[in-house]
Amino acid sequence: MEPLDQSPEEAYSVWALPPEPVRGRLRRLMAGLCAVHGGPVFEPHVTVVGAVRLRRSAAIEALRAASAGVRPYTVRVTGGSGFYNRGCLVLEPTPEVISASDHCCSHFGYQRSTSYKPHLSLTYGDRAEEREAALRKKVEELDEDIRGLQFEISELALYTTEPGDVESWQLVEAYQLTTAEE
Repeated sequence: MEPLDQSPEEAYSVWALPPEPVRGRLRRLMAGLCAVHGGPVFEPHVTVVGAVRLRRSAAIEALRAASAGVRPYTVRVTGGSGFYNRGCLVLEPTPEVISASDHCCSHFGYQRSTSYKPHLSLTYGDRAEEREAALRKKVEELDEDIRGLQFEISELALYTTEPGDVESWQLVEAYQLTTAEE
């Protein structure tokens, strides 16, 4: 019999990680924004399950169970003027994107307070309107082809994500998603 997990509850989130070379492309874009506008450095990701407080063993088990029920899926940066909003690339809320998040949230007992708005954060920090306009312009300058970017999500990761302490966020465990035939 395994000993009972006596670890303290921590904040954990589930992230969908872009594949290489998309992850490298996003890191370069994020570094360019950070160099001009400041802000913390963090791994490019799409939040699938927001911060939920659990013991470490429960969080790892929830990720394992959730990952087993999610197949690789495609995400797409929306085109047009809505591709960027509040420090984020806005992602198309396709049924498979929503379904993957809903499935994972159910394994973590996570209840959203608002509807899921899939996005990929590029920067955190000040959200003054004039800064947002400058950030949007810089995004377009650094990566003019970011609109319509599309990539497959085939990896889910569990991160510690204490709110307000981005520098402390750490990878706990990651799982490759498999197709039904594998």
